Amino acid sequence: MIEEPAYTGFGFSDEEWGLLVGLPQSVLAAASAAESDGTKATMAESAAGLEGISAGRESASPLVAAVAGELVTRVGDPEAGEELPLVTPDDPRGYAEDVLARAKEATTLLAAKVDEGEAGAYRHWLVEIADQVVGAASSGGILGLGGSVVSPSERRFRDRLSQVLND
Repeated sequence: MIEEPAYTGFGFSDEEWGLLVGLPQSVLAAASAAESDGTKATMAESAAGLEGISAGRESASPLVAAVAGELVTRVGDPEAGEELPLVTPDDPRGYAEDVLARAKEATTLLAAKVDEGEAGAYRHWLVEIADQVVGAASSGGILGLGGSVVSPSERRFRDRLSQVLND
């Protein structure tokens, strides 16, 4: 007997599931790229984002838990010491716009396929990932002193994501 993929139980096609599974990592990358703040900060942001993705496996939402489980299987489990490859887009602003467009597409898809509780849990999880990423390292300052925890460009991305996701 052939086992069906997890996404069929939620009523998603392979392409739709790919959108939902790929979006958390894209949110992580876009939130990190919103402010160019060096390799050390980017690594801290990536680790925080991966922790947020990984934590989704413990979600009360079966959808979030399934997406997070699949994504961690694909990119690495921080509990096993694995690190997410750093994604540094050539055009951070364009990348952020693409991520926001895909987030809007996911919001429409979720509204059509799952109940509001599941859709809301997924949307909120994406915003939590962005929050963790932008709060993981200070931006600006000199030699790690001063600066702000969340830069204006990071806050702008996070706020726009929240707005697109209605969270």
